[in-house]
Amino acid sequence: MLQGTPILVLREGAEREKGRGATANNIAAARAIADAVRSTLGPRGMDKMLVDSMGDITITNDGVTILKEIDVEHPAAKMLVEVAKTQDQQCGDGTTSAVVLAGELLKRSETLIEQNVHPTVITRGFSLALEEAERLLRDEIGTKVSPDDVATLESVAKTAMGSKGVYGSRDELAKLAVKAVKTITEKRGDRLVADVSLIQVEKKHGGTIADTELIEGIILDKERGHPRMPREVKDARIALLNSALEIKKTEFESKINIKSPNQIQNFLDQEDKTFRDMVDAIKGVGANVVICQKNVDDVVFHYLAKSGIYAVKQVKESDMQKLARATGGKIVTGIKELSAKDLGKAAHVEQRKVGESNMTFLTGCTAAKSVSILIRGGTEHVTQEVERSLQDALKVVASTLEDGIICPGGGATEMELAVKLRKFAPTVGGREQLAVETFAQALEVIPWSLAENGGYDAINTLIELRQNHEGTKGNKNSGLSFEDGRANDMMAKHVVEPLRVKTQALSSAAEVANLVLRIDDIIASKKSPPPSPGGGPGGHGH
Repeated sequence: MLQGTPILVLREGAEREKGRGATANNIAAARAIADAVRSTLGPRGMDKMLVDSMGDITITNDGVTILKEIDVEHPAAKMLVEVAKTQDQQCGDGTTSAVVLAGELLKRSETLIEQNVHPTVITRGFSLALEEAERLLRDEIGTKVSPDDVATLESVAKTAMGSKGVYGSRDELAKLAVKAVKTITEKRGDRLVADVSLIQVEKKHGGTIADTELIEGIILDKERGHPRMPREVKDARIALLNSALEIKKTEFESKINIKSPNQIQNFLDQEDKTFRDMVDAIKGVGANVVICQKNVDDVVFHYLAKSGIYAVKQVKESDMQKLARATGGKIVTGIKELSAKDLGKAAHVEQRKVGESNMTFLTGCTAAKSVSILIRGGTEHVTQEVERSLQDALKVVASTLEDGIICPGGGATEMELAVKLRKFAPTVGGREQLAVETFAQALEVIPWSLAENGGYDAINTLIELRQNHEGTKGNKNSGLSFEDGRANDMMAKHVVEPLRVKTQALSSAAEVANLVLRIDDIIASKKSPPPSPGGGPGGHGH
């Protein structure tokens, strides 16, 4: 107030929340998101059925899929969704753990804030705890693994798929995942690089999950363009084109004045000749398979069929890139530029019937650094869940190969970190040690949730795990076994996860907790009103 006149800084209708109220509001929203996915954690986690505005159904217990499908409104809750997305991009697995951990860190921080510990002190303590946790993971908890240790890599894949709906077929799928990732792994300098995007995953419902197969080559979800084309081509020489094989319409308006019927015939003959020339050019360089990214005219297909050339149109750009890599061919813009040295090679190109549709298989490629996995399953929902599980498995195997370090699963890593961080807290001193202790307590939410979701007594589980980790014969690999609900050596049980999943989950959770805790003022502008129904400003359509 200035001499009785109110000063309006914010626009009318803007909402503002300050201090403790703002922090409490943000923490409550983040906790709500964490609680939504918490019941999906672990091999006994429950599934969620999500129905979008179009009525499409998704059934999954994949943390990131659930959070992507939920339409989140609250800004702090949106930050937790970002955590899951980052975790998914970086590691493929651990999305639920990262979100649950972030929610728990915020929940525990609330107690500290009520005890008048300043949020910046808490964030500093969390950062110190995170730094120490990452060091412990690398130097003390992690176990080195050799790239040739196929059994361990398969265990990593099985653990990642353990909580998904493919539990019964995970042994076979884990073998496929490891084989696929090892095929595309390259050595660059002194490190291994596994680019999962080079593995093509196609899904077709029909059959069972057990029918899922790995194909050393490329699968295209396309059939040949003409029924008279050969069904299979051996010793294929493949032309990869990304320009259309048709006569383009002019970009500007044009008219052709024809004065006699002969001219129409000439016009049609010329068009026909253009199509023939295209096919002759392809034949001339020795190609017997044409893969085109754009459209192909039916007349061109007719002439290609006459020449015994197998052709497919409208192939995705990502598939074209994989084809180029697998066959050693070059993607050419126009037919004029096509030469014999641009052709890719494959031993076998054929059309096979998979389920209801025809697909093109290119196998026996010369530079087969690309592989494909064809997923089968009883229904559309099953194949989608298998695809999600397989993507997770491929990514965790790739990060294990790249980093070469694994950690025990089943809550063992989090429990060991909690015990070690409690011992580390007093060395920090000051009020920050309270935050480090809080960080350690928050880590226990993972074994707690695992036990809860498995139908076991969470308190007894925690007590047993603590004894195993803190005792004189402390076993850092002791985690919750779902066979009997007791503490067991996770390494012996082959429940293992890549180091990257753990470090990424911890850093994402700590960073988002720090971000939310630092906010002490929320200013939300007034939402714009929804458009009026009907036509025109009056809302009455005439």
